[in-house]
Amino acid sequence: MDLSNLKPAAGSTKNKKRIGRGAGSGTGKTAGKGHKGQKARSGGSVKAGFEGGQMPLQRRLPKRGFKPLERRVFGLVNLQALVCFAANSVVDREALIQAGLIRKDVDAVKILAEGDLSMPLTIKAEKFSKAALEKIAAVGGVAEVI
Repeated sequence: MDLSNLKPAAGSTKNKKRIGRGAGSGTGKTAGKGHKGQKARSGGSVKAGFEGGQMPLQRRLPKRGFKPLERRVFGLVNLQALVCFAANSVVDREALIQAGLIRKDVDAVKILAEGDLSMPLTIKAEKFSKAALEKIAAVGGVAEVI
């Protein structure tokens, strides 16, 4: 065993073509870059999205706001809208949808304190305003946070 018999492990090296090493190498003279032009120069490259001085597409299109990925759409229901339910009934998401007070595609329901509640109800929702909790408790109702 001597230095002339050493070889790299199988798969550890790639046969990389050495460019610009003379006509016999197959990629001599222009080194595979063609003749002249920006991409033939040293350090010559075009930025992503550059269109040769023409106004780029990302600047031509109108800006259209911001939509967060974690956005939750709340269905807002005021206490005055709950008069359509019978006393001591359970008001949950399905009941609010059937009554037409919220849409089906809302992520959560929030009860707000606009108006007065005249009868006790058991209301199940994701959120309540502080004033709404006080008004529900004042008439003997129950507010359950889901």
